[in-house]
Amino acid sequence: MSFNPLVSVIINCYNSEKFLKYTIESVLLQKYKNFEIIFWDNCSTDKSKKIINSFKDSRIKKYFSKR
Repeated sequence: MSFNPLVSVIINCYNSEKFLKYTIESVLLQKYKNFEIIFWDNCSTDKSKKIINSFKDSRIKKYFSKR
């Protein structure tokens, strides 16, 4: 029996559109598959929200600060 614990990858974002797509893709391409991405956006004013919303993976949990 193998043990595959859930790994949480936390991404804190503020105006990170330049690196965000690459960052998410890098995590999704890992061989280990039992993970979740917890994405927290700190009121970005760039295209970060649009980029993260373009990913349709149920392992990505998205949170957006209101202030």
